[in-house]
Amino acid sequence: MSNELEAFFEYVSVTKALSSKSVEAYMSDLQSLETALNKPIITIDSAKVFSILSTYKNKRTLNRKLSSVNAFFDFCHKRQFNDEKIKLRLSKIPKLLPKFLSFSEIQNSLKLIDASAWIGMRDYALILFLYATGARISECLELERGDIDGEWLHIRHAKGEKERIVPIAKVAIEAINKYLNAYPYDKSFIWSNYKGGKLSRISAYKITQKYLGVSPHVLRHSYATSLISGGADLRVVQELLGHASLLTTQIYTHVQKQDLKETVEVCHPMTKETL
Repeated sequence: MSNELEAFFEYVSVTKALSSKSVEAYMSDLQSLETALNKPIITIDSAKVFSILSTYKNKRTLNRKLSSVNAFFDFCHKRQFNDEKIKLRLSKIPKLLPKFLSFSEIQNSLKLIDASAWIGMRDYALILFLYATGARISECLELERGDIDGEWLHIRHAKGEKERIVPIAKVAIEAINKYLNAYPYDKSFIWSNYKGGKLSRISAYKITQKYLGVSPHVLRHSYATSLISGGADLRVVQELLGHASLLTTQIYTHVQKQDLKETVEVCHPMTKETL
């Protein structure tokens, strides 16, 4: 690892205090590129860097790696490691509307769960919890019993180490309590596998895939979509989701636009008559 890359590692992990996953992603991208170049990244011109990264056909993967390189070059320029301010242009990606489920679709799927045993109670409670809070699955799996206080959820292991408190629906709390009362192990964390260990991301994915046919993240999208559809302010939704930027939350404005379009189609006379 070059000296500049070591300095960047210290910067993102200590000075900026980014999450361990963010730091790992940065360093994985940059170290693999430095290995491919067989010399420090800072000594190579931007055209050479882009030519190597352009072999990635997935544009989202390419943009993540380009963002890592841009962050590194920006750091080097500010620390005067190099004179030139380099910024590689990201690849254009068509905007995709987030996939989401309606409340009725989730309700119908919950009816398929056999909640006579604690494992079924867990699956039922997990799906309700994800839809009721909009929590990321990584945040969900780190929850401990003390993180739920009355009708409030304290998310301590949030993305970017930004804690937040969100309300949680009473029906979800009741489902969690029912599951925990039947739970045969004495553990501090909430979500457990059948052996009593902490539930993994793969297992959580299998649960939502089994009953809903989607990943856990779709329930987060469904939560946000339901709020926007119900008239929630975009900035409130941003706070509830823990988004650092309002731009990230704006992907859900498609719901508002669709509601407006349907209202005009139903109510405006020009949609029914010809001149």
